[in-house]
Amino acid sequence: MDQEYERRLLRQINHQNLPTEARLSKVRYRNCDVTCSPVSVKSGDRFIPTRAGSNWSINFHYANENCRSPNQNHKAKDASSDSSKDAVAYAALLRNELLGAGIETVPDPHTDDRRHATNLFPKMPFDSDNEVSPYSLSPLSNKSHKLLRSPRKPARKISKIPFKVLDAPELQDDFYLNLVDWSAGNLLSVGLGACVYLWSACTSQVTRLCDLSVDGDSVTSVCWNERGSLVAVGTHKGYVQIWDAAGGRKLTSLEGHSARVGALAWNGEQLSSGSRDRVILQRDIRTPPSAERRLQGHRQEVCGLKWSPDHQHLASGGNDNKLLVWNSSSLLPVQQYSDHLAAVKAIAWSPHQHGLLASGGGTADRCLRFWNTLTGQALQSTDTGSQVCNLAWSKHANELVSTHGYSQNQILVWKYPSLTQVAKLTGHSYRVLYLAVSPDGEAIVTGAGDETLRFWNVFSKTRCTKESKSVLNLFTRIR
Repeated sequence: MDQEYERRLLRQINHQNLPTEARLSKVRYRNCDVTCSPVSVKSGDRFIPTRAGSNWSINFHYANENCRSPNQNHKAKDASSDSSKDAVAYAALLRNELLGAGIETVPDPHTDDRRHATNLFPKMPFDSDNEVSPYSLSPLSNKSHKLLRSPRKPARKISKIPFKVLDAPELQDDFYLNLVDWSAGNLLSVGLGACVYLWSACTSQVTRLCDLSVDGDSVTSVCWNERGSLVAVGTHKGYVQIWDAAGGRKLTSLEGHSARVGALAWNGEQLSSGSRDRVILQRDIRTPPSAERRLQGHRQEVCGLKWSPDHQHLASGGNDNKLLVWNSSSLLPVQQYSDHLAAVKAIAWSPHQHGLLASGGGTADRCLRFWNTLTGQALQSTDTGSQVCNLAWSKHANELVSTHGYSQNQILVWKYPSLTQVAKLTGHSYRVLYLAVSPDGEAIVTGAGDETLRFWNVFSKTRCTKESKSVLNLFTRIR
């Protein structure tokens, strides 16, 4: 008998004589050891496993999990979003090869943001957008090669922690006031009690601009002009003061209101002020006060004022749940929206789409609503779940941020027009009543009755690539 054959036969006989527990106690894989419980198995020359009821995707998943270390498992959970996007790429690849779908770019399962694709196969030596080298060993089609090479944008991550927190003693917890504004010169104006303070974002230096306690008055609103050289200050007694920020001196004091001035909005050299006396006064600071325009349309306090980017329309919100739109020539509102069920303080014009206006309602409403002021139509709305205190659009992308009061006290970043939440920021313990955007459009500052100012990085400078550039687009192009 051949010696090699004899050794193999003896080895097989010895293996069959071993106890079943010893043979099945350990099954060794390539990279891990899986210990199995002893089972009674009938001896025989063949073993046919029972595959009925097996879920192969779960079984292979468990095998991979058991082969990983705890640190690897933790990293795998953190990268779950990446794996889901890779699964989408793999599904698109299968559709190309099996169904001839012709997909050339990887769709993102959640948002428009895409991560940079990692090639599942090595790069082919012949790199062309139109054809694959005839000498390539890859079984993939041209469309699949384009799909695997298609770039995906890196996912944007918004920090949920403010990068700076400032104390703001005596910052009032009053829904109808506007006490924070950020200038084009990177100066932050804050109304604290009877004083207005300026904080430089470049040097972090704080200066006191004015003190109204001498006159027994207090600050109810602040607003910078577009160039960032003048700041308007509304007072509790109904005055509107114009201050030169660089010189630190008061230029003028405008009368006309019989109650507190809670809302201010600049339009070039013109200044609009809304008061508790239900009147909106529009005045040119270069002309005598007698040339003012009185806009009367609200039945209760005016708490929100915003001019459109083209300087042609003024939007006003009041405690009467009304949102009114005025033009520069008429003394009556040209449009009136009554869908909100609570006070309308949060108002913001879109810088990306001409005539698009966003508004938010108070505690009894809690809704974000969007309007096409060119046609007077209501576009869409969403329930935020809490009082909407402020709104601001991003300068670079079709996104907006909203701050909220009762009962979440949160800051939400929305993508428009899908109205999906990009981020939710928390940290204030009181209503987030005040909001301003930095001149570069990347950061925001929020203020609350907890007497703190918090600075957040929420917007990106990367302009949306899907923004329409067509000159035939009526809604976005014609001014």
